[in-house]
Amino acid sequence: MNFESLSLSKPLLRSLEAVGYSEPTPIQQETIPHVLKGRDVVGCAQTGTGKTAAFALPTLQRLMESANRPTTGAGQRRKRSGRRVIRSLILSPTRELAAQIGQSLATYGSFTGLRNTVIYGGVKQHSQVKALRSGVDILVATPGRLLDLIGQGHVHLDHVEVLILDEADQMLDMGFILDLRKIVAEVPGERQTLMFSATMPPEIRSLAKEWLRRPYEVQSTPVASTPKLVSQSVYFVERQNKQSTLTRFLQGIKTAKTLVFSRTKRGADKIAHRLQRDGIRAISIHGDKSQSKRQAVIRQFNTARPPVLVATDLASRGLDFSDISYVINYDLPNTPEIYVHRIGRTARAGATGQAVTFCSGDE
Repeated sequence: MNFESLSLSKPLLRSLEAVGYSEPTPIQQETIPHVLKGRDVVGCAQTGTGKTAAFALPTLQRLMESANRPTTGAGQRRKRSGRRVIRSLILSPTRELAAQIGQSLATYGSFTGLRNTVIYGGVKQHSQVKALRSGVDILVATPGRLLDLIGQGHVHLDHVEVLILDEADQMLDMGFILDLRKIVAEVPGERQTLMFSATMPPEIRSLAKEWLRRPYEVQSTPVASTPKLVSQSVYFVERQNKQSTLTRFLQGIKTAKTLVFSRTKRGADKIAHRLQRDGIRAISIHGDKSQSKRQAVIRQFNTARPPVLVATDLASRGLDFSDISYVINYDLPNTPEIYVHRIGRTARAGATGQAVTFCSGDE
């Protein structure tokens, strides 16, 4: 199957050709036709399988089609006012994931004439408000900053036609449920709703029943299943020996791009500092770092000679790093779902990868 067979428009096919995409992934094959028909969708697939394109491509097409119907809906409102109105809202749990969704929309929509912007906390709002005032068709947002700007009168969601919740389970884990309810209350009841996640716990299914109408369910892989191309192994090592074991392990794979997971922010900083002391280039990333520092870390890790990156679970979702050879669980994660997300940072886009877990007696 190719993208042409999914009935995507020429501007979208042109953008896909420009970036070298020719064959849709399973989640895209299953999802795109139903979204194009206007159906609500709840989708569950492993990280790295192409969920963003699965909702971005058909949403761009639906917005193009509605804009070309000037007698009703958003097309008429835009014609009367001369301004774009927000017709699709995409909610994301983290700044990094929101930024990546925005980049994907810009790529896929480069020949559509549609405009998107991204808003999130941790930075000053001036440039975000300026972009909103210029008019956007698609808004990508984290819940907290979105509610702030709604309260200030900078964001109006009464013309939203497509509401998308990405990584919905993580938004619940991060305590966003009250914010989500407030936001959904601002969106018209007559809308298309899409909900995507790599895991689908009972709480998410309950929300899907509440917010979606007879949704088509897509589950391209079993819940909490691990990628087939990841080779998994475990080292039984006591906690006091983990740091020295990590140093020796990394010294044996000097050229490999490696991501190390720590359970805590303080732990991530400490692991990175000790690796530096042992002569290994290392940096850390977690939620206490400013947005500018997080972006600087991401740029370093994406260079041709990347340092070892030590991260909290902030990096298990939302950070689209390519070519990671090793994922190391310095601390064992608390749930199978978190383990799936962590090791899903490697073996992306058809590549293979290695996942190594350090397990102490108390774990």
